[in-house]
Amino acid sequence: MHRIYQRYIDLLFSAEHADAFAEAMAITASELDLSCFAYLAVPQRAGKKPVVISTYPNNWVEHYVRSHYERLDPIIKRSLETTDPFQWGLDVPSRPISAAQQRFLEEASEFGIRLGFTLPIHDTDGSVAALTFAADQRRPQFDRCIDLNASALQLIARCFHSHVRRKLLHEFTIDGIHLSPREVECLEWAAKGKSFWEIGQILGISHNTVAHYLRSARDKLGVRKVVQAVARLAAAKRDGQD
Repeated sequence: MHRIYQRYIDLLFSAEHADAFAEAMAITASELDLSCFAYLAVPQRAGKKPVVISTYPNNWVEHYVRSHYERLDPIIKRSLETTDPFQWGLDVPSRPISAAQQRFLEEASEFGIRLGFTLPIHDTDGSVAALTFAADQRRPQFDRCIDLNASALQLIARCFHSHVRRKLLHEFTIDGIHLSPREVECLEWAAKGKSFWEIGQILGISHNTVAHYLRSARDKLGVRKVVQAVARLAAAKRDGQD
């Protein structure tokens, strides 16, 4: 387990986008005999879509997000109410649910998501996410993995959320324009006079990737030079924008 976890942490540290995070978790889940997973972060801001990273079928994920199923999903509802991990599914005894929620589970099962093990994640600021490992039917290896690795899976879930939140979820807003955490980090180091190469060494990414983030931030802010983007960021921080 130690080897699996160390490789997982290495993959998380190098992940810079949703696909890389999905790959990190997929590799780790496969080594633990867990076939598929889904991570969902429930947005606090009204009207904002949930953040979904998963190896569930793409057509199901698209349908889920388009239908705003996070409002109906009994797994998410329970995740909002508890910090304790739990098992669920059509073949697992559970708390009473509504007819609409039962139909939701039946619909999910048609996409091979029949039962699962969910780890709710509650942050101190009140935001909630959940990481679920799912299967299309009851299998001894699935139950055995959950029983043997429940504590380790909690740590895996918390680490995943921590890295995703830092790199993908939190946005800094300047006059209504959202900058990603990496864009802000690169601008902050550029403000301290660091070169692309130096920023890359500090953040553990290539100088080309640094250039990409700075160019993206500059383009979003509608300025021609990085120094102008740095000035916009500094002014926004002085004004208390976030």
